[in-house]
Amino acid sequence: MVVLSKPAMEQLSAATTLFPEVPLIDLSKPDSKNLIVKACEEFGFFKLINHGVPTEFITRLESEAIKFFSLPLSEKEKAGPLDPFGYGNKKIGLNGDVGWVEYILLTTSSKSNYHKFSSIFGEAAEKFRCAVNDYVSAVKKMAYEILEMLADGLKIQPRNVFSKLLMDEESDSLFRLNHYPPCPEHHQELNERNLIGFGEHTDPQIISVLRSNNISGLQISLKDGNWISIPPDQNSFFINVGDSLQVMTNGRFKSIRHRVIANNSKPRLSMIYFGGPPLSEKIAPLPSLMKGEDSLYKEFTWYEYKKSAYKSRLADNRLGLFEKIAAS
Repeated sequence: MVVLSKPAMEQLSAATTLFPEVPLIDLSKPDSKNLIVKACEEFGFFKLINHGVPTEFITRLESEAIKFFSLPLSEKEKAGPLDPFGYGNKKIGLNGDVGWVEYILLTTSSKSNYHKFSSIFGEAAEKFRCAVNDYVSAVKKMAYEILEMLADGLKIQPRNVFSKLLMDEESDSLFRLNHYPPCPEHHQELNERNLIGFGEHTDPQIISVLRSNNISGLQISLKDGNWISIPPDQNSFFINVGDSLQVMTNGRFKSIRHRVIANNSKPRLSMIYFGGPPLSEKIAPLPSLMKGEDSLYKEFTWYEYKKSAYKSRLADNRLGLFEKIAAS
């Protein structure tokens, strides 16, 4: 369990006001590409409606996930430990970060192996696999479309300059199911706002696509450092700019710092697709976006950045090691 220090608690209490003005993008509208660019510049985050992901895919996967997370811990642990995929509980990463969360982490490649879940689900493991694959396939398609609209909005060619990295057969993309159980009775004396479900961080990949059930908990950090709570909406998706996209746009887009606060009465379930490039892909600002500016970042491969990011703590400024220091 993570309980915040007093200064962090004071900062957290300021985040209790819901922030209703999240940029709202209607993917069916003709001006959406320019609104997406604006949202990525100002927030690094936006809410998406008319997204085209079938409701049946969403509800079926949520149902399968709830079945899994409702099992006794001894059963769920048969799908662990992470190697690097499988079931995890409380521990996040390798560096001491913990949260009020349990999760399933999977690769989205065709090589994804579900054998760990066969011992738990038996024949129903195939049903779980199909639910994940149908959902992820639809969300991938939406992510490609968003990235191509971003290229259009930025007036850069080719328009698949971002999306091709996710479409690549060697794309290092991940899918994560997070379950935040209700806070148990013996912790009821703790105000729910003091309990961290998932600590503050940015996502290292290019883009993240988040969907959650209708339980609040997600918070984002604004440019002024204030945290705001995002009203839940189980019918929409939330899109995060990742560190790699920040680098490719030379800092024009900002990767969004976010966290999840646990709820002391209701479980929260979230599903996140992390769109990542192939491990060998070189990440650097796109020349077509530089316009005579100096690059803010050293070139690196996704493998180098991923290795560095996963060695760090969640809250660390992971890009700091890859920034070019301005000459004094």
